[in-house]
Amino acid sequence: MQFRQLLQQAHALPSVPQVAARLIESFESDRIDIGTIAQEIDKDPVLAGRILQQANSSFFRTLRPVATVRDATAVLGLNKVRSLVLAAVVQDSFKGLRNFDQNAFWHYSMAAAALSRFIAEPLKLDGDIAFTTGLLHAVGELVMQVGMPGDMHTFNHLVPLLDVTRGARQQEAFGYSYADVGAELVAHWRLPSAMVTCIRQHVLPLDHEDSLPLAAVLHLAAWRARVFVAGNQREVLIYSYPDSVGLLLDLDPDWLVSPDLPVLGGLLPSAG
Repeated sequence: MQFRQLLQQAHALPSVPQVAARLIESFESDRIDIGTIAQEIDKDPVLAGRILQQANSSFFRTLRPVATVRDATAVLGLNKVRSLVLAAVVQDSFKGLRNFDQNAFWHYSMAAAALSRFIAEPLKLDGDIAFTTGLLHAVGELVMQVGMPGDMHTFNHLVPLLDVTRGARQQEAFGYSYADVGAELVAHWRLPSAMVTCIRQHVLPLDHEDSLPLAAVLHLAAWRARVFVAGNQREVLIYSYPDSVGLLLDLDPDWLVSPDLPVLGGLLPSAG
């Protein structure tokens, strides 16, 4: 299926609800009333329940139980709550996918979010933006699963979700990848342009003359997250490490190749 044909389908680029739109606006504004946002989230019991479930998970390691959305915002901070709301919106927009392991997808996405922040902060990049970008970087996969189920059913058998070459193989097979599709979705949602660009560039960051450092960070986070969710095998870590991207960021390979990264220690089996 052609790229534009995919994007023109009725459900390809779903709109976000008002509360998510308000939170997206907060990326570029310091004038957001956290209390009002918490009240709006509370009006959606399903959404509020998901936020509280994640706030109390071992992944976020809160020191005390979180009972309300307002508490969750206070404990986790606006960025993590904002990211979890956006993830919940994506889950609601792409329900009931067949022949696609959504638990593995969200486990992978949460790992990529944590790793993006972990890699970005020592490089003096914005850890909050890195976290949200990592969490949403693969949403194009869901659009492709819904919009071209026959093609993706075949592709999923050839190149599993957690294959570290998946994005590049999609580029070869279709002329575009989940990164291109996901960038269109987050642009449609009016997320910051830097996030859109990083998602679009991250599969092949060295192929873009204007590649942003965060795109390279996202590439490494996506690679490490795939290996982690697929079983975290040391030999896979060693032989699949993307050396050229690591060199671009001047990173020590041993830092990410370690099978026991603390940042992944509390990760839940799924984000849903």
